[in-house]
Amino acid sequence: MPYPHVFQPLQIAGCTIPNRIARTAHSTGTAGEELIAYHEARAAGGVGLAVIEIAGVVSASATAIGVYSDAVLPFYAELARRLHAHGTKVFQQLWHGGAAYGRAGRPVSASAVPAPSVNLVPRALAIGEIHGLVEAFAAAARRCQEGGLDGVELHGAHGYLIGQFLSPATNLRDDEYGGSLEGRTRFVEEILRAIRAEVGSDFPVGVRLSGTDFIDGGIDATEAIAIAQRIEPLVDFLDISMSSYWRFHKFLSTLDDPLGYEISTSEQVTARVDVPTIVTGRIMTLDHADRLLADGVADMVSIVRAMIADPELVVKARDGREDEIRPCIGTSMGCVANLMTTGRLQCVVNVAAGKETQVPFETPGPAPERKRVAVVGGGPAGLEAARTAALRGHEVHLYEMTAHLGGQVRMAATAPHRADLEAITRWLADEVVRLGVHVHLRTAVDPDVIDELAPDEVIVATGSTPRRDGFQLATPSRPVPGAELGHVWTVWDVLGFGGRAIIGSRAVVFDDTGTFAAIAAADVLVAAGAAVTIVGRHEQLGANIPYPPATVEASRERLLGAGVEFVPAMVLREITSTAVHLVGRGNDLRREIAADTVVIATYQLPADELADALRTSGRMVHVVGDATGTDSIQAAIHAAAAITRRL
Repeated sequence: MPYPHVFQPLQIAGCTIPNRIARTAHSTGTAGEELIAYHEARAAGGVGLAVIEIAGVVSASATAIGVYSDAVLPFYAELARRLHAHGTKVFQQLWHGGAAYGRAGRPVSASAVPAPSVNLVPRALAIGEIHGLVEAFAAAARRCQEGGLDGVELHGAHGYLIGQFLSPATNLRDDEYGGSLEGRTRFVEEILRAIRAEVGSDFPVGVRLSGTDFIDGGIDATEAIAIAQRIEPLVDFLDISMSSYWRFHKFLSTLDDPLGYEISTSEQVTARVDVPTIVTGRIMTLDHADRLLADGVADMVSIVRAMIADPELVVKARDGREDEIRPCIGTSMGCVANLMTTGRLQCVVNVAAGKETQVPFETPGPAPERKRVAVVGGGPAGLEAARTAALRGHEVHLYEMTAHLGGQVRMAATAPHRADLEAITRWLADEVVRLGVHVHLRTAVDPDVIDELAPDEVIVATGSTPRRDGFQLATPSRPVPGAELGHVWTVWDVLGFGGRAIIGSRAVVFDDTGTFAAIAAADVLVAAGAAVTIVGRHEQLGANIPYPPATVEASRERLLGAGVEFVPAMVLREITSTAVHLVGRGNDLRREIAADTVVIATYQLPADELADALRTSGRMVHVVGDATGTDSIQAAIHAAAAITRRL
């Protein structure tokens, strides 16, 4: 059997988990049947253990799962029945947000230390309230057992209430629940003993801990080891993660961090305890998981985002179909950013994520009528359209003007720290070949080409092109003087395979859009040895990227740490041969920055001429991707799938 360490059962207390792949707790923004369907899809996909997202143990810190009431029992019974049918075991993560939960008035915590995510100073819990919360955790665990679940996990990581007691940076108490390690662990120890009295010895009970909380004076690896060893006699397993809201992006890092980025911290803790352990942190494949298990890093490995992207990851890998696994590209734009901004999990590459009751993961087929479909453009939108149309049984012709498939994603992936972006377009390119799509490279398409093919449907995914006319949004009718100079470049000029930009020693990047374009350009310039200043039309770098704490903060840390200066809220007044002249947005503040290299990251022009010409000829045309004026991989893939699934 492939991956021999992954496909070994694991005994945790009285529970036998069929394999070593877990999906640790993560919020989805779903509830009820939608939440069950989301997890059922991944259970059918072969995961051994599903740890269900946070369940607030009291109504004052409530979540979508009301574990503080017996009304939750029917939901648990159905959840357990559906996941057990696939062999998956189900644990519930029990939670109280403490200072990091501000939706029910003034929050409470170990001490009056605010959480960065909530702009409220919490109230320190009284002794009697602490005792009441201990009882609430125990009652919640009992309900999980009565509902047919297989175990519980206390959320002691990421700076929530239990973590607020554990960390010396947030626990400033001088009573028996503060001060020493014994005092700071007293709360979680009392909870564990109370739970054990309710559920007995066979029901798995564990704790999720942060190997470091990234707070000055808080939990580091040494402190995490001491906490883990102290509570070890009271638990059946430990789940090691990292970080807190002081450094949010580190407990669900984007592609800025390497695969397995948490392991160097987590293994310091897992190596010092004897109970079964779980590790996590950008682990995307069973090959990586199997190596971690073989090396004794942990007893289980969590794969979350990769199974949001492809819920069938485990069974596909088990069956030797790794090349059919739709890859996660690690941007956090769909899962984390969409959840935090809209309240609902999505996925850049999987249109069904979070919508399992409405949208099938794989393309429904075959279509009632076989058609000839022309797809123009080989970027993510065109590739997804071609793949989906082929799965529907259509005869598909994909045209790409260049020698390679991948579109602008292929270019963006050449920037430092962005290589994972290309995983999806490479996979889609392989898929269209596997599915028998007729691929025409180095082929420019005009209406005559379409007329010669005579397709039933035309999908235009021709993307967009950079502006070189000195456009900036602050002065849309007045080009920036000097934009035509030879040392002024577009982001495309800087990126690409070698690029064409001549990079000097002092570079200015003007960020007009607040997207990753300026960030990618700055990374390339820094790598080339230039001193870089980013001038932003907005107040922050990456201001238009959803939920910057999860998606942009790592890039900000990296660039600022490399000496890049960010100048906010200014726009271009003039570019000369030696300097960039700026003016304040909404004021008359002036500034001059010396520069021998200037990159303007502004809005691109949708390449929609072909679509307009085909409409004029009376053809039914579908336009997807950047040709519609959008500029994201997620919008491109989702729109292409939505259209071609109906063909």
